[in-house]
Amino acid sequence: MMNRILPSIFLIAGLLTASPAPQAPAGIQLPPTPVGRSVEAYFKAFNAGVEAMQGYFAAFTAKDALQQVPIDVRLTRYRQMHERLGNLELRKLVEAKSDLVRVVAHGGNGPLVNLEFQFEPAEPFGLIAIRVTDAGMEGAPGDPKKDASELASTVRAYAQKLADEDAFSGVILLARDGAPIFEQAFGLADRARKIPNRLDTKFNIGSINKSFTALAARQLFAQGKLSLDDPIGKFLPDYPNLEAAVKVTVSHLVDMTSGIGDFFGDRYQATPKDKLRSLKDYLPLFADKPLEFEPGTKTLYSNGGYLVLGLIVEKASGQDYYAYVREHIYKPAEMTDSDSYAKGDVVANRAKGYTHSGSAWVPNDDTLPARGSSSGGGYSTAHDLLKYVVALQKGTFGELPEDLKDGMGIAGGAPGLNAGVEWDAKRGYTIIVLANLDPPAAERIALQIRAWLPQ
Repeated sequence: MMNRILPSIFLIAGLLTASPAPQAPAGIQLPPTPVGRSVEAYFKAFNAGVEAMQGYFAAFTAKDALQQVPIDVRLTRYRQMHERLGNLELRKLVEAKSDLVRVVAHGGNGPLVNLEFQFEPAEPFGLIAIRVTDAGMEGAPGDPKKDASELASTVRAYAQKLADEDAFSGVILLARDGAPIFEQAFGLADRARKIPNRLDTKFNIGSINKSFTALAARQLFAQGKLSLDDPIGKFLPDYPNLEAAVKVTVSHLVDMTSGIGDFFGDRYQATPKDKLRSLKDYLPLFADKPLEFEPGTKTLYSNGGYLVLGLIVEKASGQDYYAYVREHIYKPAEMTDSDSYAKGDVVANRAKGYTHSGSAWVPNDDTLPARGSSSGGGYSTAHDLLKYVVALQKGTFGELPEDLKDGMGIAGGAPGLNAGVEWDAKRGYTIIVLANLDPPAAERIALQIRAWLPQ
């Protein structure tokens, strides 16, 4: 089993509205209790859109929980989750208690997810939290292939079928022990100009960039330029939230236990995207907001936290973040086709992203900031990402951390982009899938390939 050192997240949280869908197949009944009715209402609201979810959170969430995590933050998470999953359909009731319900649901985009709803132990049984974990991909049979040759031919046919259905556009690279055994490009990098994707096409890799930011922090720790216990305020004395400046440490930021939330939401939507050109430009979107929980007590995926970590990398190294990553990560790994290109830069072989609008694919330009950040939004190629995995294995960046000894899985996605990198250290396989379409265009294929890996 491969460790996912960083959870998958979507760089841009798209605002989607969806028509209601059936909530549960015949024979699956939620308990006729306050918590059962709350879960049933959640599924209906999830599939009805943002306004319905806003009403659900207002009506069913415990008051204390709303004070800790306000509705606008919950709606941002909902948008991200709906972007990835699509509409939800209840598939299985796993457990039901007076203060807890566990279910398995199917997302319309393919994934299966486990949902754990936690409620107050007494009336009015308000919702406290929802824990979401992956449960695999619908329709992805785990039938391992007998050898690398059969794997390659099966992947080629599977990907071509999806490309013919206009459900995949991108590049797939499979390698064993660092050497490619299958690589192929599918679809168009630019639909208007009919330019096909190539093996060296540069794709927006979303939150895969967080892996580079975490590595940068590890490098600076090894050099004695920062400590994992250093608070934000040591490097950013003017940080807008004094509590965060004092309590949140580098370790909290790396581990996503800081309590700092997201920078996507109403402020992001209202900000002209051409204003987001450097890391500090993102701070007004979130940094003055209260912490969502006491640092170190919970884990919450945090784009804002990794933005702050990038600023600390700048202060500790004395270099611009983008320059630091180029010099200390891309260069040693020989990743010559990777960078955080600005939206307006003329970049050879860069794929345009396409997101669904109605029944058509449209460019995603309006959803993108002027330049990505330490939280995500850089560009890379399949071969450069393979070089990164090989460099980690070879010790180019120092001894392999304990949490990567068995391998890793990193992913990123947003409207018009999706990317996944899987490295299975035990069997020696690396799976890289890059797409210039909405999630789960790449992740769907990466998960299926993982199920097909020879034993």
